[in-house]
Amino acid sequence: MPDRGYRSMNGRWDINRRDFLKQGAAASAGVLVGGMVLGNPGLWAQAGEKQKPPPKPKTNLEDALKVPRGKYSLPGEFPGKSVEVYSEKVLQDGNINSAALAPMFTAGIESLTGVRQDEAQGLFFNSDDVVGIKVNPVGAGLINTRLELVDEIIRWLEEGGVRRENIIIWDRFDYMLADAGYTSERFPKVGIVGLQTMDEAAYMGEAEDDSGWLDENGHHLSEANFDQKNYYWADVDAPQDQQYLNQHVFNTRYSYFGKLLTEKLTKIINVPVFKNTGNGISMATKNLGYGAICNTGRLHKPLFFDVCTEVLAFPCIREKLVLNITDGLRG
Repeated sequence: MPDRGYRSMNGRWDINRRDFLKQGAAASAGVLVGGMVLGNPGLWAQAGEKQKPPPKPKTNLEDALKVPRGKYSLPGEFPGKSVEVYSEKVLQDGNINSAALAPMFTAGIESLTGVRQDEAQGLFFNSDDVVGIKVNPVGAGLINTRLELVDEIIRWLEEGGVRRENIIIWDRFDYMLADAGYTSERFPKVGIVGLQTMDEAAYMGEAEDDSGWLDENGHHLSEANFDQKNYYWADVDAPQDQQYLNQHVFNTRYSYFGKLLTEKLTKIINVPVFKNTGNGISMATKNLGYGAICNTGRLHKPLFFDVCTEVLAFPCIREKLVLNITDGLRG
């Protein structure tokens, strides 16, 4: 395998979407509940200072909005509310102080809900729920969602009656989860699910063949992980080269949702990190908008910020996402 050092996997759009602030720049030593994406998408559309951006490509957003809303539908129990928790003790010599993080987590949940932590679970979950914790493993060891924060979330869920076997830590790429330390050894009895695999050696042109990501019929090994009945459609063509297909599973105008979301999870906790992406700040919506579907590379330039929010309007996210916990322990 090639070196798995931090890099952008998609340079074709000239957008450093996984760039991040230098290691020493701490955004806020705390847990941010809630989040948003900021920036100016017009900057990516303009070739010159006075040139107008091209028209926005059509999407199937209206199809999602026609579906009736349920009890937990976004914006959820606490619309528009976010809280911030800060501690000078939680980050020490670059390491997380779990003893300081635990009361921070409790304070954040109680401040958001207005009830004790042990009463708050019932606002979001029941003991039969299958809860997906969507982490951000990008920048492993530096800015990925901290394992210690996920420990606190799992502890809270268990205390509320959710069994470990009904908790799943997930992201789009399986190898990124492993690189960031999300393994069955680190989180026993908790599910660890990547929506897709990707052959890094083939992506870098260092593999002898494509058997690491293509089956004998020429289909991506991860095709079956995506629900072709549930999709985000956008009138944007995808590149047709093998490198793109390796990374994105499909190369049509359809971006399919992972079956994990459409068929298994009943609730989602979104745990992004505080980082920059191109010329914007990336938190809650980016973590899910680009993490829940495949075939996203084609969308970055024409629809970047639209994808971050429009994908969340589809029922498999809109009716299940109950909480955003932004890891702002390091920016």
